[in-house]
Amino acid sequence: MTGTSTILLVEDNPDDIELIKYAFDKAGIDRPLIVVQDGDAAVAYLEGDGSYTNRLHHPLPTLILLDIKLPKRSGFEVLGFVRHQATTRYTPVVMLTSSNQTDDIKRAYEIGANSYLIKPVRQDALIEMVRSLNMYWLDLNQGPCP
Repeated sequence: MTGTSTILLVEDNPDDIELIKYAFDKAGIDRPLIVVQDGDAAVAYLEGDGSYTNRLHHPLPTLILLDIKLPKRSGFEVLGFVRHQATTRYTPVVMLTSSNQTDDIKRAYEIGANSYLIKPVRQDALIEMVRSLNMYWLDLNQGPCP
C-alpha cells in the first residue's frame, strides 16, 4: 500500500490503548494511529458521521485493529458493518483481543476478519507483533485496487 496509511484502533481499555501506542512508538511506526473506544464510535468514524465528517482529518483507515468486547456495539458487530460497506469491504481487519475462545475465533473469521491475534502480555512481544502487523498489512500486502 502506498501513501500515508491510517490505522484505526478500536479498543476500550485505556491501559491497552497506552500499551499499543507505546509499542507503535518503540517499533518506530509513524503512521497515524486513530483510536476510538467503543463500537458506535468506530461505526461513526467509518461512516464519516458526527465529528468525523472531515475526511482530511479523519481519513478512512487502511488497517483496522479491532477488539471484540466493546461497549455499545461489539467488535463482531463492527466487523459485520465493515464487511457490508462499499468503502470498507476490503479493508484489512485484524481482531486484536484477549479472547482465545475457539467460538470467538471461528465467529470472527466467519464474519470476515483477515486475522485474529491474541494481545501479548509481554511488552517486547507486543512491540514485535506491531512491527509484524505494520510490515505485512501496510508494507507488503497488496489489497484490491479501488
